[in-house]
Amino acid sequence: MTDIFEIETLILELLLIVSIVAVVVRRFRIPYTVGLVLAGLALSFRPPIELELTPELILAILLPPLLFEAAFHLNFDHLRRNVGTILLLAIPGVIVTMLITGGIVSFGGGLPLGAALVFGALIAATDPVSVVGIFRRIGAPKRMEVLLEGESLFNDGTAIVLFGIALAAMGTGQLDVVQGAIDFVIVGGGGVLVGLVLGVIAIPLLARIDDHLVETTLTTVLAFGSYLVAEQLAVSGVLAVVTAGLIAGNVGRRQMSPTTRIAVLNFWEYVAFLANSVIFLVIGLQVDLPRLVSNWQLILWAILGVLVSRAAGIYGLSRLGRPIPSNWRHVMWWGGLRGAIALALALSIPLSMGEDRSTLLDMAFGVVLFTLLVQGLSMEGLVKRLGLVTQSEEQSDYEIRRARALAARSGHDHMKQMYTEGLISLHTWERVHPILRDRSEALAKSVQELLQRSPSLEADEVLIARKEELRAQRGMFAKLRRDGVITDSTMEKLVTEVDAAMELEPDAWPSGILDFGTEARIKKLLMVIIQDRDLNSVTTGLSQLNIPSTIIKSTGGFLAHVNHTLLIGLAEEMLPVAVSAIKDAAKERVEYVSALPGPHPIPIAKPETVTVQGATVFVFEVERYEAI
Repeated sequence: MTDIFEIETLILELLLIVSIVAVVVRRFRIPYTVGLVLAGLALSFRPPIELELTPELILAILLPPLLFEAAFHLNFDHLRRNVGTILLLAIPGVIVTMLITGGIVSFGGGLPLGAALVFGALIAATDPVSVVGIFRRIGAPKRMEVLLEGESLFNDGTAIVLFGIALAAMGTGQLDVVQGAIDFVIVGGGGVLVGLVLGVIAIPLLARIDDHLVETTLTTVLAFGSYLVAEQLAVSGVLAVVTAGLIAGNVGRRQMSPTTRIAVLNFWEYVAFLANSVIFLVIGLQVDLPRLVSNWQLILWAILGVLVSRAAGIYGLSRLGRPIPSNWRHVMWWGGLRGAIALALALSIPLSMGEDRSTLLDMAFGVVLFTLLVQGLSMEGLVKRLGLVTQSEEQSDYEIRRARALAARSGHDHMKQMYTEGLISLHTWERVHPILRDRSEALAKSVQELLQRSPSLEADEVLIARKEELRAQRGMFAKLRRDGVITDSTMEKLVTEVDAAMELEPDAWPSGILDFGTEARIKKLLMVIIQDRDLNSVTTGLSQLNIPSTIIKSTGGFLAHVNHTLLIGLAEEMLPVAVSAIKDAAKERVEYVSALPGPHPIPIAKPETVTVQGATVFVFEVERYEAI
């Protein structure tokens, strides 16, 4: 029992430290991962926590959720448009990094070439978690974020495969380039194949099950299972997880209900947060600063090798793919941070390497610390200095006006509270009240005038308001259920509607919420043929999702029943939501024919059964849309 309590205490201590760091870094506006490493370094001088960092802990437990979550969010279209550049950086780029870094470390640091190439391979994988976090916070170009994140997802697998080849070559004393290339293709391709097969198996299960808890569990099994199966088959577990995550995030997500999608996204966001937190906190705890200081020359050569090889990949290889702006290349070069993969591979070096193992481990820790603390902390300043993110004068003016208006209203409300509680006299209140009220109203009016002149600022504020309104609805449904006003089934239906509305793009919102002229995003045209008796349920279901339709009435078929053709324009992401609503509202059924149709129906002695399709749906691509 003592061990159980010690483990539980350790977990709680880690979570508490993680929570404190998360609050502190937000206040000081530094990358979260950097804050965790600094916290770990501070604690390492008087370590209250004993936790051994092993390659198994990183690769088998902490890495799969990070890879799966990142791949789950990576859009196929974004990946397809940039796949050439990403693969250039993730495969030839890693090979270049291994060779250049190994050569520099061997030439300058005096390491044996075999050990130097092992180091070049283990340090080649990038880990731009903190960089991507900065990009998302300050609004850097989306494509640059996709390039860095996509490269990181795929170069992890490449680096691990090359590390194994380099380690084997060091053990045998010779490097068979042809056999190494064959092994690379088998291990890498096998990992992709395992992830593809398991992802395809999981898709029908996610489509048939409509339970957010079960579907979240299935994605968990897929993430860890793909890694374990691939490793058992001696292929790349990393690439298996990435492939499975891409399939689940781009295909499987369409099979999920809105409530399930939100639950799955929230779950993986939290799991990735925990995994990242543990990794970077423990990195700080495990650093042996005296050893790093004693090996400072080797670490400097290693840092030089990493920076030079990164420059060769970014400024050289990236020119072969889709063009990248020159200032983006500067950011991508400096944003090649190293992290968990490098340390996991360094820790997995066999003890038989003796002193070389300790040296390579110190070099890996030194490079990781440099990239996180020096490059990570300076990244935001570099992005802004290069002009990739600039705050417009209009945005700055809006923030100032809004802050002044909020402060003035807060001051007025505070004085009113003081008067109500008898802390100031009626005489004083009557003197200051008109002044404070007029100032508050004037400042609020200035904000309103600015929003009326700026559709983009108005759009941002309305987006926030709409989301908050929907969250309030969701909270009320939960309260009504707790109070016994509605049943579980009613609440589930209502929450599903709100979640679907939460996922809508602004163009699909009810008319009037956004009236500042945003460009329509109609990309799909649905032509739906339904029976007359299904019209009400289908249109009701669509209206609950704020999806308008044009109805065309017709008559036809053996039963001579009235049919309706619905024409529906949709944003691309709303297609699965609309089709699901139509299928739920128009069910396939059997009807009985008692008379032949016509002007004068002829009775039939024995009624015939006819299967009536619920709905026939055609989907057309929209090349151009114009509002009339």
